[in-house]
Amino acid sequence: RWGICSAGAISHDFVVALKTLPPSEHTVAAVAARDLGRAQDFARRFGIPRAYGSYEELAEDSDLDVVYVGVVNPAHLPTGLLFLRRGRAVLMEKPMGLGAREVAQLVGTARERGVFLMEGFWTRFFPAWRRLRSLVAEGALGSPLVLRGALGLDLGGYGLQMALALLGGGPPPSLRAHGVLHETGVDESVSVTLEFPGKGLAVLTFSMAAELPGGAAVGGPRGWAEFPSHMNCPTELLFGGRRELFPLPPPSEPLNFPHSTGLRYEAQHVRECLLQGLTESPEMPLAESEVIAQLLDEARAQVGVGAATDR
Repeated sequence: RWGICSAGAISHDFVVALKTLPPSEHTVAAVAARDLGRAQDFARRFGIPRAYGSYEELAEDSDLDVVYVGVVNPAHLPTGLLFLRRGRAVLMEKPMGLGAREVAQLVGTARERGVFLMEGFWTRFFPAWRRLRSLVAEGALGSPLVLRGALGLDLGGYGLQMALALLGGGPPPSLRAHGVLHETGVDESVSVTLEFPGKGLAVLTFSMAAELPGGAAVGGPRGWAEFPSHMNCPTELLFGGRRELFPLPPPSEPLNFPHSTGLRYEAQHVRECLLQGLTESPEMPLAESEVIAQLLDEARAQVGVGAATDR
């Protein structure tokens, strides 16, 4: 039984994705927005029984198993703390917080209260991603040594999580970042190089100004595999001279973001974790969310922005 926190664009897509799953396993029981009218409109659209005009009311709803938090990024910390302190399991849209200190606060609260928390890096649950990870784990590429990726319209955390998952396994990598700042002082385009123990190297480029194909490739001494586009929500994989396709179920209504019915896979994973009584995901562990936040802080600092929580 899901509670939906915010009636915005990503929450819309999340509920559309849930509707591709069996209703015996996933139902939306309540939605909350800061404006009651918006929550009521959202509830009517999707047939949701309860609508609230405040997040506090949603936090007090005991007839929920987990809350999906899709609020704007600056509200992640206070909203996440609200639900965790009420003992509500939380799936938090990425980024979990604006910087490493906020993420540490959320993680610490979840662990202290023994409540489930996961950062919504939906990429890790896509069938195409699972196929790539299995190829790497089976040694099909040899030891993975080089990762390259580029994503337009920002979203640097996606490349970092990919590098950690495929090249990591030890201490956090060393990071070097170069970038161009927007006139407002935010990072407009950034290139990040990560050096991992064991000779692993990741070269990642992100831009909020330029459109890019969004592809990523990983290679080792025996071969390479590639997401030709949408590294954050992949539906095809190139490997061994073949193109493998992983189509998504069609949405019941138009989506706000590409491939959003793929949010169904992280929802399925959260359900599995809760049924097992877990307080964090073994595939997207909280310690890794903390490392990603630390690396993002370091990258911002090196290009002259500084940690987001220090601004």
